Amino acid sequence: MNLEFFPSRTLTLYLARLFVIRIFAVLIMLVLVLQVLDLLGESGDILAYPGNGQMQLLQYVSLRVPQLVARFLPYSVLLATIITLATLNQNSEVISMKAAGLSAHQVLAPLILTALIISALSFAFNERVVTRAARTLSAWEAVDYGPIPRNASPKANLYLADGRDLLLAQSLSGEGSSMTLHGVTYYRRDAEDMIVEQMRAATATFADPGWKLHQPTRFDVATTTTTTAPSATVAPGITPAKIFLSKVDPDAEDLFTLSHSIEAVEGAGRRTSELEAAWWHKLSGPLSSALMPLLGAVAAFGLARSGALLIRAVIGMALGFAYFVFDNAALAMGNFGGYPPFLAAWAPFVLFALIGETVLIRTEE
Repeated sequence: MNLEFFPSRTLTLYLARLFVIRIFAVLIMLVLVLQVLDLLGESGDILAYPGNGQMQLLQYVSLRVPQLVARFLPYSVLLATIITLATLNQNSEVISMKAAGLSAHQVLAPLILTALIISALSFAFNERVVTRAARTLSAWEAVDYGPIPRNASPKANLYLADGRDLLLAQSLSGEGSSMTLHGVTYYRRDAEDMIVEQMRAATATFADPGWKLHQPTRFDVATTTTTTAPSATVAPGITPAKIFLSKVDPDAEDLFTLSHSIEAVEGAGRRTSELEAAWWHKLSGPLSSALMPLLGAVAAFGLARSGALLIRAVIGMALGFAYFVFDNAALAMGNFGGYPPFLAAWAPFVLFALIGETVLIRTEE
């Protein structure tokens, strides 16, 4: 068996160019369609805030597009693989390459190398662009698409308990003792867990201990009266550290920041399997693009005139989409503690790599 995977520089560049063009064509098509559908669903909420208009819609698109690109790039690689290989098969180019002595692995090698490069670029894009876009969009959604507070945190829609009492906040900004909560609602409950008092305030600052509500509106359930006060201090048992540990968004944190968050949550004695699975998936997720040429390879081989080309393309597409289903299912199991985090992130990748290689060897090699 010839172990030289790239016997021809010209052929390698030719296949890589075809593959890259189709990847970006499919990706642009998917992102445009999905972004239009997403914007139709969100435009009403964006424009509902007074003063929002076309610029805010464009801002939303600029924040949402990176997330769509990151999520659907592996799908684009899968579809581009099937389109490229089916076209080469239909035009008898695969037959010509095999007649020249190339094995199935040598035909696929340029596509796999290209997909590996795209995986590396995807990882860098996720770490530098997608995390920042997700962080900004999360903070913007938390204030109902209004002005984003300065130094806003990706933590949003916080729900914290102080004994029987509850403290809710739409968003927060700052860190440590300088942390500020925005859109605050405080519920005081009696011994039977019935709400006896509600307090709302635009902002709350850390009073050490407790949180100082600025100009809160108080509603007394027993008397059904509403009053206002210059300030009020509530929730002495809730600290900035507790708020920091209450909610960690892996999509809004890069690999190193998420590592520190996992250490902090683990140090507080809390379960970190969901965060650890997300950490590993930041590596296995982009690398899934390199797996797609192997899963879609079934579309490249076999006689096109036999009428089975469409069936082969469907099989390749089914293998690719089955991978995404298993990947999501494994992550869900990892989040619930059914799988170890490392296994939840990497088991689907290894399993389908073996399946793709087995199918390729048994049918073509």
